[in-house]
Amino acid sequence: MEKVKIAILGFGNVGTGVWKILQENKKEIMKRSNCQIEVAKILVNDINKKRDIDISKEILTDNIDDIINDESIKIVVELVGGRDEAKQYMIRAMKAKKHIVTANKLVIANWGEELFKIADEENVLFYYEASVAGGIPIIREINESLTANRIEQIIGIINGTTNYILSKMTLEGLSFEQALKEAQEKGYAEADPTSDVEGYDAVYKLAIMASLSFGTKVDHDRIYREGISKISAVDIEYAKKFGYTIKLLAIAKEENNKLELRVHPTLIPSSHPMANVNDAFNAILIKGNAVGELMLYGQGAGDMPTGSAVVGDIISILRNNVKPSELKALNDDADFKEVKKSEENESEFYIRLNVNDRAGVLGDTAKIFGGNNVSITSITQDVVHKEHVLLAFITHKSAEKNINNSLKKIKELENVNEIESIIRIESFN
Repeated sequence: MEKVKIAILGFGNVGTGVWKILQENKKEIMKRSNCQIEVAKILVNDINKKRDIDISKEILTDNIDDIINDESIKIVVELVGGRDEAKQYMIRAMKAKKHIVTANKLVIANWGEELFKIADEENVLFYYEASVAGGIPIIREINESLTANRIEQIIGIINGTTNYILSKMTLEGLSFEQALKEAQEKGYAEADPTSDVEGYDAVYKLAIMASLSFGTKVDHDRIYREGISKISAVDIEYAKKFGYTIKLLAIAKEENNKLELRVHPTLIPSSHPMANVNDAFNAILIKGNAVGELMLYGQGAGDMPTGSAVVGDIISILRNNVKPSELKALNDDADFKEVKKSEENESEFYIRLNVNDRAGVLGDTAKIFGGNNVSITSITQDVVHKEHVLLAFITHKSAEKNINNSLKKIKELENVNEIESIIRIESFN
């Protein structure tokens, strides 16, 4: 049986998970790959650091050249994260004729096209399953299982940190700040949680999925983004009252050769399966014109689930499957599809106003909505104290431009104190 040497760049949570899987599932991996995998080198910052895992210092190195210049190493697994350094490591490895496996969504979303082109030029394989949804095999589904379909839409919960926070707010009544602190204590959120809670992480992942699904290049800067930091307990309770649950969704749809790409908090019907995806779990709903709707569910982060996707890619390389870098969506000849501006999108909306308790306020706001072709399906009001009232509206599907025009005029009304919340609704129709 052939022995194949690999190197792991980075030995944090995911790197440790990859190591554990390779050791614990050695027999199964040998049988499925028909190869014996040997971890020849692991790139770390500190060789002498005390680690919870028993590993020989002989395979540890703090010098990337020890890996790049070792011709016996055939596969490089990039898990250092970050941007420029990780990109350069991968480029150097490919130019040294080494295959690449990575979990780096940031690098793929920013420079995927460049990296795949280098992979083609150097005739090496480039796999990145773990970059999007941890243990959920979404890239393989798009690349292989759904190739007979024209994918029409993807809707996903693809960030475990925000889903954990919103689950705690919904199920236990925690505030955003309390839920975030708990997520940090459990290791679900970083000390600086900006990338997760403000939606950047989900944007990078959506850019990758949309590129593959719709056969086009997607600039992640063109994806509309809102985070969850402004979601309050009041919004959670009003959502429940109207029969909805709030989730951070990544949404990609194609219609008439135009793309609708957005990441934002969303009200979804509490009866929908995605509303019951809680804690740090992920779920992705794909609609194909032939297969209909499919939903993939599982752990979207963590050492073992993400490590599972990484090891799966290693096995795929050893089996020499189709190169993702050959996909039209990620090459120079990809079709260009226009991304809609957010004001062109249509959706139902939840809107909450803080108004003075005066006669005629509701009528004035309803008149403005109607004058801008915005139809209201539900209204509820609650007194917050003697002088102020909360008005919460659910609209029919409306053009976002009409919603914005309505709110601009409503904000100018004398008895409207503040537009406190605007959240889109996805009914999965």
